[in-house]
Formats: sequence, structure tokens, C-alpha cells
Amino acid sequence: MLHPDRFLSPVPTVRTIARRLYERTKDLPIVGPHGHVAPALLAENAPFPEPTTLFLSPDHYLFRMLYSQGVAMESLGVPPDGPDGQDVAVESDPRVIWQTFADHYHLFRGTPSRAWLDYELYEVFGVSKRLTSATAQSVYDQLAERLQEDAFRPRALFDRFGIEVLTTTDKASDDLIAHDRIRTSEWDGDVRPCFRPDALFRIADGGWNDELDLLRAATDADISDYRGFVAALEDRRTFFRQHGCVSTDHAVETLATQRVAEAEVKAVFQRALRGEASTDDQAVFEAHMLMEMARMSCEDGLVMQIHPGALRDHHTAVYRRFGPDKGADIPLRTEFTRALRPLLNAYGAHPNYRLVVFTLDETTYARELAPLAGHYPALRLGPPWWFHDSIEGMLRFRRRTTETAGIYNTAGFNDDTRAFCSIPARHDLARRVDASYLATLVARHQIAEEEAQSMARALAYDLVRTTYRLDEETTAEA
Repeated sequence: MLHPDRFLSPVPTVRTIARRLYERTKDLPIVGPHGHVAPALLAENAPFPEPTTLFLSPDHYLFRMLYSQGVAMESLGVPPDGPDGQDVAVESDPRVIWQTFADHYHLFRGTPSRAWLDYELYEVFGVSKRLTSATAQSVYDQLAERLQEDAFRPRALFDRFGIEVLTTTDKASDDLIAHDRIRTSEWDGDVRPCFRPDALFRIADGGWNDELDLLRAATDADISDYRGFVAALEDRRTFFRQHGCVSTDHAVETLATQRVAEAEVKAVFQRALRGEASTDDQAVFEAHMLMEMARMSCEDGLVMQIHPGALRDHHTAVYRRFGPDKGADIPLRTEFTRALRPLLNAYGAHPNYRLVVFTLDETTYARELAPLAGHYPALRLGPPWWFHDSIEGMLRFRRRTTETAGIYNTAGFNDDTRAFCSIPARHDLARRVDASYLATLVARHQIAEEEAQSMARALAYDLVRTTYRLDEETTAEA
């Protein structure tokens, strides 16, 4: 069994208070405003094929750890998909892959992945055996049997998890057909798209003109100049809003925001059309387009999310063999104070603007992000993200930001996952850690317990709804 006090403080006085706080939040609905579950999963509502596909295939956290210990990606069923991919033996038997995973499950001790996986196995699927080399096949059999039941189809699990809203991540040119199928079905699950135009801003990328062609096809527009490009993006934002979208999402390697003179940005765009844009051109264009996205958010109300500072595909050989998103992304040092100044000076006090910032650079929490969020009305701090979505990572975030920004300038919690069944596990872990943090404040008489109760609910549920304006939407509909 999972210990009922797992992840709570070991200090008896604090743990007792934390139990009471957690009891008040553990059954609150889940709002997931930032995630990567494929909408087709819920549109089709087909049974999961078998355990390996469900647990391993979508989770680069697992690939990353196993690869670091010499486990070949091919042995995990990962096919070569990059320019250096060759015809090699790739394991296709899911039972063999599962056994390899179980043989190395000890590698995840002390990691958040272990916490999430244990929760999924025990709480979601009722597996009471610890996963080991010896139990691997019996656990696989139990999971496979459960996955044949209607109660373990995606929509049934969505309802059982208590998910109130789930947001996916979608390219600007996406037709959102999967979302249409969900919305027109008899099922009432609330699944929303998020507008992510990153690929259209990477003008030095070799595939940029292909992405532009997709935008042309989606808008039926002649995008032959910069103005036409901006108009097409505005058109797509309207289309996304009509499908329930409340947010945009933007990833950049190095953060910069700067409005560029129109003549210059037009010239940069023309170079891109000719396939002549440099990396310097792209940096200028991305900085300018973040300003444009902020302007558009002031007009249409979409909440803008920025997450900089990941050097993607760090291991060139892995990228060239297996393609992107195979776990070789590494955090970078990131500067926010100067980088966001042009954007926040222009829009940071605008009543219709909301900006959520995530970081992989923890050194910025107290020095830059908390002071910025503690001043600009538009800015909210996204929760500990990616490498820091962990027990100690969440505690570090609270300790370094609360004294300057408070909790009400933060955005609550989001799971940021592709692994559907990990959603309740991640939210449960966050609620336990926040309960423990708040209990510490109560135990040292910094806040009263009734205040901590209100704060715990805010962190688990209220803040994410207000940050992403879901409460405003509900009020408008009423």
C-alpha cells in the first residue's frame, strides 16, 4: 500500500496539520490548463491497447533515465525516426519491453516519476504488488485485463479522475477536428485547445516554409508579406477561441521581447520567405512576435504563457537517430528582468492582459520572477515546471517566491504531461507538498490554520481557474 502520509513533513506537529489541510483539497476537481495529452485520445475513446503503450510510450521522463543507464532506446520499442535512422532491430513485443522497464524500475527511486507511477499502479489500476523484475509479468497481466474494461477507457478515466477542464496543446494550423468530435459527442468532458504558434516564429528553421503552407491552407489566405502573416494569426486565434481556447503557449530558447520597426520586420519576413533568414533574424522576429502576441491577448483576452530556457535536442546523435522529444532537452540559464521589460512596460498593467511565465532556471525565482510578479498586475508565476515538478522542486519554489509575491500572484498547479494516467498522480503530489509547506507556516505561527485552509484550496483549485479566466467565462455564460 502507499503510505497515507507520503510526501508530508516528517516533523510530527507539521505532519498533523498537513494531514488536515490535505484532507480539504484531495478531492477537489482537477483543472489542467497546460498539458500535452492528444485530443484524439478522448475523441476516439478507444481502449488503451496494452500497458506498455499507456505507461512508457508517451513519457520521455522514463526514456531519459533508462537511456542514462545504458538501456538502448530500441529495446524500449522506440523506432529510429531521424535523418540518421536505419533499419535496425527494434523490440516490438510489449511484454519484453515491459520486462526491461521493470528490471530497471529501481532507477526511479527518489524521483517524481516513481511517485507518479506508484500512484497510477495502485490508485488507478488497483495493483497491490510492487513492480520488480519478479512481478513484472503478473503486473502486466493485471493491467492488460483492466484495460479491456469500459471503466478504463479514456473518457471514463477522465470522469473518475475528477477532471473539470483539460487543455491540450495544438499547432496554430491545427484543424481541431478532434476537439469538434469531443464537443459534438454525448460526453460532456471539457477539453480545450491551446494556441501554440512556435513553429511559425522559427523562421531560420529548414521546415518553416512548410509550416507557413499549413497556415495558408488553414486560413485560405495569401500570406505573401508580414501583414498577411499577422492577419492569418489573428484569424486562427479567433478560430481557436470559438473552440473554447483560453490560452496561448510560447517556447523560446532565449527570452527576449522587443517591438521592431515595421520596415525591419517586413524585411526579415521577406528574407524568411526566400529561405535566407539567419539565426539572428529569427531572434529578432521571435522577440517582436512575442510583443505581437501580447498585443493580441489584450484584444482577445487569451492568457499568454511563455516558457523559455530549454536547449532542445542537446544530444545530436539521439536527435539525428530518433527525432525530437526523446529526453535530451537540457535547462539553460535564463534572464527575465531585462528580457520582459519591453513587454511588461507595454502591457503589464493592461486590464485585459494576463501573462503566465514558467522557468527551468530556479536561480531566478527569488531574484527576478517573484519581484516582477509582485509588481505587474498582468503577471502570474507558473508552477515548478518539467525538471522541477518534484517534491523538493515544489518546496523550493514556494520558499523562494511566497515572501515576495505571495501565493496569489502564482498560477496554481498544472501537470504539463503527455501521460494521461499520470494527471491525478501529479495533482495529488502537488496538493500534498503544498499542504506540508502551509502546515509549516501554521506550526511556526506565521499564519492561522483557517488561513492555510483557504490558501490550500487556492493553490489546488481556485488560482488556476482565476489565472486562466475560467471563472470569468462561467460568469459570462451565466
